Amino acid sequence: MGEWGFLSKLLDKVQSHSTVIGKVWMTVLFVFRIMVIGAGAEKVWGDEQSKMVCNTKQPGCTNVCYDHAFPISHIRFWTMQIIFVSTPTLMYLGHVMHILHKEKKLRNYLQNQANGQENKMPKYTNDKGKVEIKGKLLGSYLTSVIVKILLEAAFIAGQYYLYGFVMLPKIVCTRYPCPYTVECFMSRPTEKTIFIIFMLVVSCVSLLLNVVEMFYLICCRKQRDDVNLNQVDVMKDFVIA
Repeated sequence: MGEWGFLSKLLDKVQSHSTVIGKVWMTVLFVFRIMVIGAGAEKVWGDEQSKMVCNTKQPGCTNVCYDHAFPISHIRFWTMQIIFVSTPTLMYLGHVMHILHKEKKLRNYLQNQANGQENKMPKYTNDKGKVEIKGKLLGSYLTSVIVKILLEAAFIAGQYYLYGFVMLPKIVCTRYPCPYTVECFMSRPTEKTIFIIFMLVVSCVSLLLNVVEMFYLICCRKQRDDVNLNQVDVMKDFVIA
């Protein structure tokens, strides 16, 4: 679990700058993906190649058959998936840090001015310095969510394309240097299938949360635009009166 510590700390900083749905997504990422891979899945897949038994003693045949059945290990595939789907969130965090830095400098500048500047005030942070997701920051957040949706869908399709969603106990291989059609047998196929299905369900849940959050952000944007439009109409009526 130590190797996940740095990523977990970075993602934890995004918690205070995310929506409620985004916080749930990160909880699913931490508990049901990172912790499961670190605590259980790595032990289950630790013997996937060493314990594979083939009905031949031809040197190199077992390695070739394993490579044919699994171009990439499930653990490494899921690790790549976590890193890739977390990257848009980390990029959004970088944008937030940039916004906070600029608005902190602006607040310090206004405090040092005797007359102040009424026409230029912090746009994305309130009086307590808390970030409000709106404007360009909302666009950045929405973009990160859409990219995560595409990445989650791509990895789910990729997992199915590479090795399906069930660990078959028997692997049939005819590649060189195998002298004939060789049958190989994986260790603990049922246990590994359970982990595969579990990780697939978690990926689908994460994908669903991202889709829900995308519509939530769009609705919030539309609602805010409607409120601003109503305020403009009220001001026009007031000026005309």
